[in-house]
Amino acid sequence: MAKVDWHKNDIVDNTVITDSYKTTHNVRRYFKSKFGEEFKFDRDFMQWMKNSVGLTMGDASQEWMRRQNSK
Repeated sequence: MAKVDWHKNDIVDNTVITDSYKTTHNVRRYFKSKFGEEFKFDRDFMQWMKNSVGLTMGDASQEWMRRQNSK
């Protein structure tokens, strides 16, 4: 699996979540570009991200939406 610099790399839907995943401002920018200012990290979602090695950021976006819709 290619190493991703979560601080600097362009993050797109097909970016694979790696074991080096970090919750960075760059990741936050990716989600805000998709969901606007309503996007917020919470502890459960941050843990989900850490446990999602091999999935994509597109998968993460779908998970975030699923969590929002279930509130």
